[in-house]
Amino acid sequence: MLRGSREPRVRGALADAEANDKIYLFKKSSTLRATYQVRLLLFRAVQEGRRLILVIPQHCELSASLQSLLEANPELIGIERR
Repeated sequence: MLRGSREPRVRGALADAEANDKIYLFKKSSTLRATYQVRLLLFRAVQEGRRLILVIPQHCELSASLQSLLEANPELIGIERR
């Protein structure tokens, strides 16, 4: 339960961009994890029949949890390094 709230509330996540069959999330960090934001946007992509694309820097490392998520859902989530 959230502090100051009588009922639990669902959090949301917004994509940085959307185009046709893709949902984009831009991240600029040295390490990327399978955060709630990533998992929630992946869930949304599945529900809408779309694909989640994570746009990250060339040097960004992927955590073990994100690697597992990618391996379990290769057709639903992709990585673009820029």
